[in-house]
Amino acid sequence: MKNTALTHIHEALGAKLVPFAGYNMPVQYEGVNAEHETVRKAVGVFDVSHMGEFLIEGDNALALIQKVTSNDASKLEIGDAQYSCMPNEDGGIVDDLICYRIKENTYLLVVNASNIEKDWNWISSYNNDFGATMRNLSEDYSLLAIQGPKAVEAMQSLTSEDLAAIKFYTFKVNDFAGIDNVIISATGYTGSGGFEIYCKNEEVEQIWNKVFEAGKDFGIKPIGLAARDTLRLEMGYCLYGNDINDTTSPIEAGLGWITKFTKDFVNHKELLKQKEHKPARKLVAFEFDERGIPRHDYDIVDSSGQKIGIVTSGTMSPSLKKGIGMGYVPRVFAKSGSKIYIQVRKKAIPATVVKLPFYKG
Repeated sequence: MKNTALTHIHEALGAKLVPFAGYNMPVQYEGVNAEHETVRKAVGVFDVSHMGEFLIEGDNALALIQKVTSNDASKLEIGDAQYSCMPNEDGGIVDDLICYRIKENTYLLVVNASNIEKDWNWISSYNNDFGATMRNLSEDYSLLAIQGPKAVEAMQSLTSEDLAAIKFYTFKVNDFAGIDNVIISATGYTGSGGFEIYCKNEEVEQIWNKVFEAGKDFGIKPIGLAARDTLRLEMGYCLYGNDINDTTSPIEAGLGWITKFTKDFVNHKELLKQKEHKPARKLVAFEFDERGIPRHDYDIVDSSGQKIGIVTSGTMSPSLKKGIGMGYVPRVFAKSGSKIYIQVRKKAIPATVVKLPFYKG
């Protein structure tokens, strides 16, 4: 197992460490519900340095990105970020990612930790036609997610940048916590606002310490991966490996909004057909009507007990105090208000299909 540059700090803080995507990662510190509430009401810090970063440069950098991703990266101005995915040739998804336009012909792709090697090989296989310069920076960079409604106020003393002026899904490269040329990105995976900070491994400990010093009057706390999962699920954000994977299409997954058919990208013709004819199944969100907790891989059944799908993500929502989840079902069950049942051991618990997000803030 690899360590991040902050693993020794997590150990000193008493974090429970677990293997995740080849790294020792903090899953929780004081408990999932308390950490979840910290992010919803104050400010919390996640070490997500296990994520992958690829720098794509050169005259054909954009052309390569346009080919392998579903969203339209030509719309990006310098300083913009964009959520996207990489379709495979069989109707599924290689990975989801965020694309940053750093300079005129320089882009940063941030990919999931468990997919770094797969993604690198996939993009490289298409780069033979484009000749862009690719650099895998994943081992050299750290990433902190500083999330919560008090993040702007708590962190403003650490930078000359006006944090409140950085709009959602844009970023600045500036000083932060005494370090120059840090990417300060108004992005996150929690739905409670805040920033993601990209810096070099040798800089992250100084940044971590100064972040906690600056945030001490704002209730700042370290947050583990377990609360990251409950926070993202309350927003209905897809998790690769659960809600999307090599066999789920972006159209089925409700990611049509990041799938732009104004350009030529991998498998776009087949995906366009699927959009036009509507997919046979859809990823839906549901809330339990009774007590219970849905879990990944539980069966979804209809009123007669016939299996119609599986739960891809599920939890007891700390904010809503009820069982929530997502899963793929036939289109006939996908309309908001539809009744489905989740098989929890020997009991089929009734649930209602709802519109996202679960958590309205």
